[in-house]
Amino acid sequence: MNIHEHQAKQILKKYGAVVPEGVVAFSVEELVQKARLLKTEKFVLKAQIHAGGRGKAGGVKILNTIEDLSTAAKELLGKNLITHQTGSQGKEVKRLYVEVSSNISKEFYLSCLVDRASSKIAFISSDQGGMDIEEVASKTPSKIITTKVDFENEISDANCEEIIKIFNLNNQNKNEAIKLIKSIYKMFISTDASMVEINPLILTKDNKIVCLDAKINFDDNALFKHNEIA
Repeated sequence: MNIHEHQAKQILKKYGAVVPEGVVAFSVEELVQKARLLKTEKFVLKAQIHAGGRGKAGGVKILNTIEDLSTAAKELLGKNLITHQTGSQGKEVKRLYVEVSSNISKEFYLSCLVDRASSKIAFISSDQGGMDIEEVASKTPSKIITTKVDFENEISDANCEEIIKIFNLNNQNKNEAIKLIKSIYKMFISTDASMVEINPLILTKDNKIVCLDAKINFDDNALFKHNEIA
C-alpha cells in the first residue's frame, strides 16, 4: 500500500524524524487559509500523487507570496500530472501540500527496504540527493552504498555510521544523522513498512538533518495490524 508524501512525513515525525512544517488541503480556499499560519519567507507547493518525478512535471513550485500560492494552487488542483512514473495517462491532483521552505546546504539520498534474499533490511545511501537514484546507479555507482542490517528492536550505532559514511558529515551533523537513521529504523519495524525513501534528505544551513521528501510503502498483508495506516 502506498501513501501520500504528507502522510509519510506525519508518520516519520511521530517516530522522531525532522520534517518541514506543512499543511494539506483539498481546495484552494482551504490551502490559502492554512498557509497563512505557516511562518516562512517562501512557500513550497507540492502536488500529492502516488508517483515520483513531480518536480520535473511542474508538480512542485516555490512561491514568494500568498497570492502566488493561490494562483499556482488553482493551476495544479484537478490537473492531470504526467511524470516518468505515471505513464502517458498521468494522475489527477486531488490534494495539495504546502510547506515552509528550507535553507539547503547539502542533499543526500536515503532509502531502506526488505531484502528478501538475505532476510535483512537494506539501507541504500548516496551523497547524490535530489536525483533519480536509478540514474546515479547507472552513471556513478560508486556514489551509492548498500548496508544490510538484521531485523532487531533497534539498529546499532555502528550500522548507522556505516549507512551515513558516504554523507561525509562532521561530528555534530553525524550525531543528528544517526538519530534520524534510528527513528526511521524504528518506524520501519513498528509499522511493517516494506520501503522508505527520503529523496532528498538534506543538511540545512543551521545544521539540521531534515526529510525534505518522503515515500513509504507498507506490506499489504500486515495492514490489519495497523488501523492508523489502513
